[in-house]
Amino acid sequence: MSSRTALICVVLITNLPLPTEAHDIYSHLRSPRGESCCDDRDCRPAPYRVIAGHWQMFVDRRWIDVPDDTIQYRALPDDQGETGGGHWCGFSITPTSEEDREPVYTTRCAILPPQAAEADLGRLGMAGQ
Repeated sequence: MSSRTALICVVLITNLPLPTEAHDIYSHLRSPRGESCCDDRDCRPAPYRVIAGHWQMFVDRRWIDVPDDTIQYRALPDDQGETGGGHWCGFSITPTSEEDREPVYTTRCAILPPQAAEADLGRLGMAGQ
């Protein structure tokens, strides 16, 4: 390969666009307290549902309750749609005691699509108001 060809290859390779990190869709999110929702690994797409008047999200192969004060109704740019617009940001801690091995989940932010807000009004008995 000639030095000119090698130089052209180097220029082309160094100017290729890098793949966008999946976490970039979460980088702008803030909790109601003004804190970042995400710590570069704490957010993920998550299916959601309402059970017994409470929002739940499917995280780590289990349904967890989501506190009302963490919910934001918004569409995220670049959302792939695999969970209908649901995204969960938080972390879990697994207790070290032998008797209680279930993880404890802390939700920083729960993102639900705007249309879920209507379901939330229905949950609160305020639909159509």
